[in-house]
Amino acid sequence: MSYRIETKSFLNDLDRIAQVRSEVANHLGKMAETLEKAELEADKQSGRLGLDAEREDLTKVGESLRSGVFRLLVLGDMKRGKSTFLNALIGENLLPSDVNPCTALLTVLRYGLEKKVTVHFNDGKPPKQLNFKSFKQNYTIDPAEAKRLEQEKKQAFPDVDYAVVEYPLPLLEKGIEIVDSPGLNDTEARNELSLGYINNCHAILFVLRASQPCTLGERRYLENYIKGRGLSVFFLINAWDQVRESLIDPDDTEELEEAEGKLRRVFKTNLAEYCQVEGHDIYDERVFEISAIKALRRRIKDASASLEDTGFPEFMGALNTFLTQERGISELRQARILARQASTHVHEAIARRIPLLEQDASQLKERINSVEPEFKKLSEIRNQFQEEIRNTRDNKAKAVADSFRSYVLNLDNTFEADFLRYQPELKLMDFLNQGKREAFNESLQKAFEQYVNDKLADWSRGAEQEMNAAFSQLSKSAANYGASYSQVTDLINEKLTGKKVQTGGNTTAEEQSPGWANWAMGLFSLSTGNIAGVAMAGAGFDWKSILLNYFTVIGISGIVVAVFPAAVFLGPVGLALLGLGVGAFQADQARKEVVKAAKKELVKHLPQVANEQSYLVYDAVKECFDTYEREVTKRVDDDIQARKSELDNLLQQKQSYEINQGAELERLKKLEADISSESRSIETVYQNFLASAA
Repeated sequence: MSYRIETKSFLNDLDRIAQVRSEVANHLGKMAETLEKAELEADKQSGRLGLDAEREDLTKVGESLRSGVFRLLVLGDMKRGKSTFLNALIGENLLPSDVNPCTALLTVLRYGLEKKVTVHFNDGKPPKQLNFKSFKQNYTIDPAEAKRLEQEKKQAFPDVDYAVVEYPLPLLEKGIEIVDSPGLNDTEARNELSLGYINNCHAILFVLRASQPCTLGERRYLENYIKGRGLSVFFLINAWDQVRESLIDPDDTEELEEAEGKLRRVFKTNLAEYCQVEGHDIYDERVFEISAIKALRRRIKDASASLEDTGFPEFMGALNTFLTQERGISELRQARILARQASTHVHEAIARRIPLLEQDASQLKERINSVEPEFKKLSEIRNQFQEEIRNTRDNKAKAVADSFRSYVLNLDNTFEADFLRYQPELKLMDFLNQGKREAFNESLQKAFEQYVNDKLADWSRGAEQEMNAAFSQLSKSAANYGASYSQVTDLINEKLTGKKVQTGGNTTAEEQSPGWANWAMGLFSLSTGNIAGVAMAGAGFDWKSILLNYFTVIGISGIVVAVFPAAVFLGPVGLALLGLGVGAFQADQARKEVVKAAKKELVKHLPQVANEQSYLVYDAVKECFDTYEREVTKRVDDDIQARKSELDNLLQQKQSYEINQGAELERLKKLEADISSESRSIETVYQNFLASAA
């Protein structure tokens, strides 16, 4: 597949999807306003139809579409040209390439009419606005200072939550938001923190460098934080033009082809497994060879300059397709389903209301009493689903906590083989020197933290897969319970009106399903997100955000390291090494002695960690299902109550005064027509967008 697109075309497509989003959002907003107005008017007529839930969901999804942006997370180790790439992407030298990555701040670049930086704090202090110069002076630190703070287990800016950079740039104005995370492999704490950003972005732009193909740190990060998490990642191999410059004879085409071919094989070997979607190889759609500095130089001179031979046209074409078509269509489809479902529910409510207008109060009361058994069945369906959620919760919380406990207790079985890859280089004379011994101790501490984090990341992948499977099963159950629920509500309508209420039109199972069931199936999880990295489910549900609050915000790996820090076995390690003697002190033997001593101390603490932290894991998993259950139960209860209130309101109106049936019939038909018209408008916008994207 060929992806070649210039910046102007990319901006045009972003503008088009933004306009479509806004248009659909406006129609959803009109539907919500129409329902709100109709329910207020109904207080003076035959009573409300109980459509508050539909109105609220239409409002939420409309607001989500209207304010929605495509959020890109830029990841990359230090000295990969990340700032240069960002500048080339936005078309202006906004982020100085000499800004040190050791800020430890999450920085969000978004559109603003004025150029400014706002720093948000986590200690209750109000946000603080700065200019760019002040921001750089106050919130960047020297690498040596960053290293010292890391060794002392201190944060550079512990009171800062995140920073927002606003700038009037065309790319940002069209709905792109860029999240710039700290450099990879800087510190374990920051690596762990970046995991929180990953789940809150539409796509990850992972910047690599041709002259340093897939370093150990990059491979480790990909394996621990990207692998097996279902993320959309674009790999950008920067400074590809420097491959030619590194040759003895840059004009030797054969030598160049050989060098580039060798590099491509290295990158493909390391990145191919991250470019698989449902068994399909999309490597060519996700990996791009770019020259950020070449693209930036051209764009600074001429914003509309061709970026041919920089790799940017191909990359931006693929990104454009992913954002404006794959993601955009997904969002619009969700909005379309919601609109059609709301229209269906309005039709049903009016179809059962009209026959009831002709009944007198006593007849209506008799029919309302006749459906009481059906309302009890609705409550029973709720209880059955609730029980299944709770059983799933109890089983999964125990299973995941037990898997954590077993995993931790079994670390000693593979520790000797596993830890060798992390262990720092060791020399006897260095160890005998006080200053160098401290440096070794610090290196050993960091190596141990890396080992612990990697092991926890490995375990968490399996836990996530188990959670995914559980919620996938609950989604299927929600569909089944929803179908049973609809059968009962159909029977209620039939007993009330004396005939079957037709849904009207060609409606899908999704549109006929109760709103609560669609929510439980995750159909309306429009991603709105927030820049602090908490939750991005919008009108839906995101259990990963709940786990994130436990495992990342609390920092389970930090707790584990605190229980058995490297310091606990530095003493035994030193004794073991000194016991070897100078003559026997060979590198391989020394490494083995370090690992043996470390393992001995590790084993002492594993039971404590396994037992104490498994409770945290249990609570985290339990909270995911508890949150899901609370929302499902609330939505079912609201639906049942709305149906009862609808009938009670009508009965109360009939008992209070004579309803003008002709005027009410006209009002109800107009309501149905207005809602149906807006839904058809959304359908038209959606189909036109599909046609233009094809």
